[in-house]
Amino acid sequence: MRMKKTKINIFIENDYESFEFPKGIELSEVIKDATKATEYFLSQNDLLEASCLQGYSFNQIYFDVVLTNDAKIHEINREYRDKDSATDVITFAIFADSPEEERFVFDGEINLGEIIVSLDHTMRQSKEACHGKTTFKDELYFLLTHGILHLLGYDHQDEESLQQMWSLQHELINKGIESNV
Repeated sequence: MRMKKTKINIFIENDYESFEFPKGIELSEVIKDATKATEYFLSQNDLLEASCLQGYSFNQIYFDVVLTNDAKIHEINREYRDKDSATDVITFAIFADSPEEERFVFDGEINLGEIIVSLDHTMRQSKEACHGKTTFKDELYFLLTHGILHLLGYDHQDEESLQQMWSLQHELINKGIESNV
């Protein structure tokens, strides 16, 4: 069971230093908004009950976000997923993907895992209006919320579950981030 106030720590590493972010994109703002989306998720009992956090007592969760390029995410995708192509986002859901008997909460803290986002894919998909997103920031937030949901145990094995996840992503963005801006 979640304790009253959960501290959320998100660490962002940009290993694609030559990438030129569009004007107005600050990593500190991205962290703040991803935190808001995660807080919104935790405030929704129905979402929380369907997540990997159900039944655990904690007061802090944390996860990492790595921003990278297509070459690096291609390498990761090939090595860990046996897929020989670049992709937009990969999530390593340490807590959610561990068997329940191997999940641990240390001192009230849960390490959810890591989200890896290709900035090349993010830029390309924003220009192509993939996922209905037409700005870099909107596409980045769409991919981050997708990763957050995976960290929390949500998955998509077919088109229906993918659409349900996308619907949750829109909710996290619209109610979690934008309502607090």
